[in-house]
Amino acid sequence: MNKQKWTILAITLLLMAGTGVVLARLRATQRLGIPAVKTSPIAGSERLQVDLPEHVLDYESKIIPVDKMVLDFLPKDTSFGQRVYMAPDKFWVQVNTVLMGADRTSIHKPQFCLGGLGFNIDAVASSETTIHIERPVPYDLPVMKLVATKEVMVEGRKTPVRGIYVYWFVADNEYTARHWQRMWWMARDVMRTGVLQRWAYTSYFAYCRPGAEEATFERVKALIAASVPEFQLTPKPASVAVTARQ
Repeated sequence: MNKQKWTILAITLLLMAGTGVVLARLRATQRLGIPAVKTSPIAGSERLQVDLPEHVLDYESKIIPVDKMVLDFLPKDTSFGQRVYMAPDKFWVQVNTVLMGADRTSIHKPQFCLGGLGFNIDAVASSETTIHIERPVPYDLPVMKLVATKEVMVEGRKTPVRGIYVYWFVADNEYTARHWQRMWWMARDVMRTGVLQRWAYTSYFAYCRPGAEEATFERVKALIAASVPEFQLTPKPASVAVTARQ
């Protein structure tokens, strides 16, 4: 090995060692941020209960227990809130919030959720959009709307159904619809402040027949606009949160 290669190797090793020292110091001084969703303690557990509202508009709701496989798979300090909301005409929407703890692997790319349910995402029909929220201050919440298709058996025949899946991420004074943006902000905040933001990932999911996608999305939008102020703590009154659109 010539002198130039030895020099490159030495520099590479020094950089790796320096990076390891920086990361070790960050972990030693790192503080966990506060949740941006309402929570309550669970007796005998390090998890928290994310407190989704029981009544919204004319919807009634019930809590959905978290599947044991999910509890076993995700980090032990991951917290959840799950409800299904039912309108008088039997239209229903499932709402999930996953709140990370000190382990940032609690939240994964949302597209995996739909794939796991057997849905194929329609990239043309899916898009990022905003939903106007009036409280605690008027603002436009950036969300990702995924439209997906799945075949189910109805009376012995395969029948296509559509899924409308709307999601976003929120932390203390920050929110975005973009998974990569959340990851970048999380790393940036740790480097700048030593605070690991405690991100939450919220999703609203409803089924519909092909052709009813827009009408279904409008109903989901109305539910989001009415329910988000009841459990989401960002933005705070008289404040402006950081968003991916700024």
